[in-house]
Amino acid sequence: MSVAFTKEESAETASETLLPDRPISPHPNLVTEAGWKALELQLDQARKAYDAASTIEDVNERRRQAASPLRDLRYFAERLRTAQVVPAPTSTEAVAFGSTVTFARKDGRVQTYRIVGEDEADPKAGSISYVSPVARALTGKAVGDVVNVGDQELEIIAIA
Repeated sequence: MSVAFTKEESAETASETLLPDRPISPHPNLVTEAGWKALELQLDQARKAYDAASTIEDVNERRRQAASPLRDLRYFAERLRTAQVVPAPTSTEAVAFGSTVTFARKDGRVQTYRIVGEDEADPKAGSISYVSPVARALTGKAVGDVVNVGDQELEIIAIA
């Protein structure tokens, strides 16, 4: 039977439960070991949320509550399936995936970021994605090197 012939509430519920998949980046899914563990944790949380929603008796409410966890389950399962764990860098001679880089801006600000995978990046917490313009410009460079990102000049002052 078409949704058009059901209660209006059911039509609303049907549209709410058809969430589009979360976009998957076209870049290789590089992750740190901590990033791998975070993906596993997020998948487990999505699974628990879906299981909890599955116990709701009202079918419309069950669909509504399960939609987001189901979408997250698909996303995190795919991200774990395609994840490539990159070991921590063994050298501090050049910026690499997993490095923590401190740089000075021309305006005097000093910033420190760890270069990580896309899913684990959180600039406010001090990590940026390896595909970000800043990380791309810094990768392969050494202490003392100056790079330009847009109209910004960044000088690398430490690599850890």
